[in-house]
Amino acid sequence: MDNPSPSASSSSRTTIPHLRWSICALLFAATTINYVDRIVFSVLIPVIRQEMHISDLQYGYINGAFQGAYTAAFFFAGRFIDRIGTRLGFAVSVALWSLAAAFHALARAPLGLGFWRAMLGVAESGNFPGAVKAVAEWFPQRERSLAIGLFNAGPTFASVIGPPVIVWILGLWGWRACFLVTASLGLPWLVIWLFAYHLPGAHPFISESERNHILSDRADDGDETPVGWLAALRHKQTWGFALAKFVTDPVWWFYLYWLVPYLYDVRGFNLTEISWALPFVYLMAGVGSTWGGWLPGYLMRKGWPLAKARKTTLGLFAAMMPIAGLSALASRSALAIALLSLAMFAHQGWSSNLFATTSDVFPNKVVASVTGIGGTLGGLGGIFLSTFIPGIVVTYLGYTPLILGFGFFHLTGFFIVHRLMGDMKRIVV
Repeated sequence: MDNPSPSASSSSRTTIPHLRWSICALLFAATTINYVDRIVFSVLIPVIRQEMHISDLQYGYINGAFQGAYTAAFFFAGRFIDRIGTRLGFAVSVALWSLAAAFHALARAPLGLGFWRAMLGVAESGNFPGAVKAVAEWFPQRERSLAIGLFNAGPTFASVIGPPVIVWILGLWGWRACFLVTASLGLPWLVIWLFAYHLPGAHPFISESERNHILSDRADDGDETPVGWLAALRHKQTWGFALAKFVTDPVWWFYLYWLVPYLYDVRGFNLTEISWALPFVYLMAGVGSTWGGWLPGYLMRKGWPLAKARKTTLGLFAAMMPIAGLSALASRSALAIALLSLAMFAHQGWSSNLFATTSDVFPNKVVASVTGIGGTLGGLGGIFLSTFIPGIVVTYLGYTPLILGFGFFHLTGFFIVHRLMGDMKRIVV
């Protein structure tokens, strides 16, 4: 009997059209679940505070436990995923954060909540390094920022749909059930992920045309053996990415922490007005993430080189931020909301492209590690520049200097990227 030819075998097997976008949908789902598990506590804190008699100081410590653990673990999460691979590393991260989220339901005192918030922070730190590495493995360069922009819209989606669903569950079964229900979202995701995620070169359901498309501009990175942090830290491009994260991530954290108090205390919004303003602001963040991810690919299809397309897009969003900062001076609340929405739009567009620079410049074997290093510095910047310093400035000078000043942080980040990442040529690590 004659053996079937490879071409015949290939043509007879089952393939999934546009499989890379299904992978992107899984990354979006993971990032959405990540943020839903993160915001449950913030939505439920009025009820939990009353039951456990949590003081403002204790609430601050609990939040600090999460952010401190998240920031520290980011550094190790990227290295872990580079070492054991995207498929298994991402799965471990989601499994652990789902368990940590569920164990919040067992907490009986502020100390227990603080412990599980810290464990959640450690586990959730694997999301962005894993997702960015998956994009580097599954997308050609001209599509990577769009894929990152799409999954980076997950936090926006979670912030819009999460609170009403959580409040609905609270009314049905109480606050402890909220943690259990949202934590359970990770289980079906894990099953699908472990079945669906394989590298393009070995995936059983990818078509040859899509495999060739993904690998069409894949650089020869040489030895794919994972390397240590020091190998990445020796390169100025690593510091370009990380320092840009340090100066721009705090802007995102500032608006997440301080936007509601600003609208309430300064703009005189009541809770009903805040409830319609926030979804609009977050929606614009999602639009910025997606459109910002699409733009460089469009420019590259028009013949622009990668470095020019990426830097032009980063510069465009950085230039929007000082305009958005004028929200502090707006006399009309509607104009203030529009400008604040522009700030979120521009930051998320910037963020999608900044994440993409890691896969532009670095070989796949260190993409997660470099992302983790940048995430650590971004978290440190967030701790100092969006928590401690704003508390002092707001107390003595109000919000205006902060909002105006944060408008120039992305321009600083753009200068750092321009100086340290240069022409964005791929390097060997």
